[in-house]
Amino acid sequence: MNAKSFVILLHEPIGHVTGMHQFCMNRGRLKSNRRKPMGREMMEKGVRREREEAMEKMSERLSWKDNLYFPRAMEAASTTPPQRKSILLGLVSRDPAVFLERYGSQLTSDELREFDSLKDDYEVSWHLNHIRSLMSPTSEELKSRSVAVKNRRRAYLNKLIYDGQYFSEDAMREREPYLHHEYVGRFQDPSGRSMARPGERWSETLLRRSEEAILVAKIRGEQQRLGVAERDWVGNERPLQDIEEEEEEEEEEEEEEVEEEEDKRQAEKAGGATNSSKVTMDHDGLANGSQSSDMEPNQRATLSAMEMQDQMDQFTNIMHQKFLSGEDRDYLDYSKIDEDETLDDHWLREANYDAEDKYFAEDE
Repeated sequence: MNAKSFVILLHEPIGHVTGMHQFCMNRGRLKSNRRKPMGREMMEKGVRREREEAMEKMSERLSWKDNLYFPRAMEAASTTPPQRKSILLGLVSRDPAVFLERYGSQLTSDELREFDSLKDDYEVSWHLNHIRSLMSPTSEELKSRSVAVKNRRRAYLNKLIYDGQYFSEDAMREREPYLHHEYVGRFQDPSGRSMARPGERWSETLLRRSEEAILVAKIRGEQQRLGVAERDWVGNERPLQDIEEEEEEEEEEEEEEVEEEEDKRQAEKAGGATNSSKVTMDHDGLANGSQSSDMEPNQRATLSAMEMQDQMDQFTNIMHQKFLSGEDRDYLDYSKIDEDETLDDHWLREANYDAEDKYFAEDE
């Protein structure tokens, strides 16, 4: 073996070792490149799992809320919390935008953040911004919302007035019995409320009398609280029929007394009597047309039809203002009224009517 061959033999193993080393390095890089996607995938799975757990907790919490909205077709299948939870989970995974539209106002800030990863969806982004503006509004948004709420309540008031039931006298009296008594009830005959009405069954009459007794008790309770004299309590008034009969008797007695006085005057003139003034005063001034205007404490005042209507209008106006100021929360859900965007159509129509009137007025 010459020197040249020896050098070749020596270099072959070295080259072989170098090639193996390169192969191992390349293989290591491949493994490393494989591990990176797997790590990212694991991370994404973890994020997805956390989001699913958050959505499940959110659906669980909402499922226990009272009066949670569900479409009419789903009402029969949403009577229990587990059923509601299943429906909510299905909706939030299938259509998060609709979920936010229906239930976004019920969510907390932390729950809303779970939807931030879906901001690329225009509808989801719009609902998130809208809900957050309601939760943390600017001063300008607060002012705009206040105007919108007032307009919607006014529109709903007009609707209630048109329907006729909510602001009927009986319905208003049931909500505010003492206020009704002060403005209207104390001028009415209470006996008519306990009488049977045409076409009414006896059981209905008894039920109405029972309800009337409850209202009278409420009125009396308020009168006692305000320190009203017992003789002026509701129910202590003398019956209207007795008062009318007594007034008729008094009128007859006055007429008889006037006739007697007239006869005496004639007799005195004929006999030259000089003490007519004394005789006149013996009858408390009735002969000269004067009479006491004092009314008994427990006697009910009577008003003309026009005066009664004026009292009723005042009472109704107060009830309208109570509704607008939000004092009817025991009877109405103001959140539904204040959030009802369909009520804005009422003011759009009003604005159009005003614009038309102005247009035609300018033509004239």
